Amino acid sequence: MRISVKLAPTFAYPELEQFWRSADQLGFEAIWNYDHFYGLVDNATPTLEGWTTLAAMGAVIRRARVGCMVTGVTYRNPAILAKMAVTVDHITGGRLDFGIGAGWHEDEHRAFGIEFPSPGTRVAMLDEALTVIRRLWTEESVSFAGRFYTLSDALCEPKPVQRPHPPIVVGGSQPKMLRVIARHADEWNMPSHEGPAEWGHVNVRLNEACAEVGRPPSEVRRGAQLFLHPRKPGQVDEQLELLPHYAELGCEHAVLSFYQPPTSALLERCVAL
Repeated sequence: MRISVKLAPTFAYPELEQFWRSADQLGFEAIWNYDHFYGLVDNATPTLEGWTTLAAMGAVIRRARVGCMVTGVTYRNPAILAKMAVTVDHITGGRLDFGIGAGWHEDEHRAFGIEFPSPGTRVAMLDEALTVIRRLWTEESVSFAGRFYTLSDALCEPKPVQRPHPPIVVGGSQPKMLRVIARHADEWNMPSHEGPAEWGHVNVRLNEACAEVGRPPSEVRRGAQLFLHPRKPGQVDEQLELLPHYAELGCEHAVLSFYQPPTSALLERCVAL
């Protein structure tokens, strides 16, 4: 199983940079952050902007892949997001994994005046956005008239370093999301809140969604995100002990998301899993 690590940009920049450097030197598959403007538990938690931070991460990290798990589709025009992603792909020399999802943090949207449509509408936006983004990455010029987005002879130059484009990682678990994942994703990721058994059930449903759209299920790598709280006694041990269960169910990539910066010893333990 591939092992990656993640730390949200809710800590001082020197702490983030130290985490990135340490994880890169230890040899993790990839290093991730997230795309929110508020804290997840407490809205007032100081939070750096995800994609700006990702560009800095890309310049610091020399070996590991980088990504945002996951970008909210509602926050940015997809053509602008496509350009941002290409920029990070060039900064890293072709080591970007493009993570994206339908978005969910309603308080951020309301506070910043960003429209927060229904879940079904956000999923439809994601489907259309991924169509636009993929075309911008692979075609010379794009004209598009959709339900949510309109492009007229749009250019996206330079193209990504990775061809045909950076791997697309989509997070989600509901039926409509699974169909979007089956159509567009190179990798699927699901948070581990409900444990391995539920992850396994959704994994089977993703196979069914792939069959519905006529895509071989093997084309979509399967991933899970586990949340680690180093300050809670025993919590990290409990979560890491679940990894073999995820692997048995078909998980190929585990992203270990830390709620506090891990010690060097804990990172070394995790990379050896």
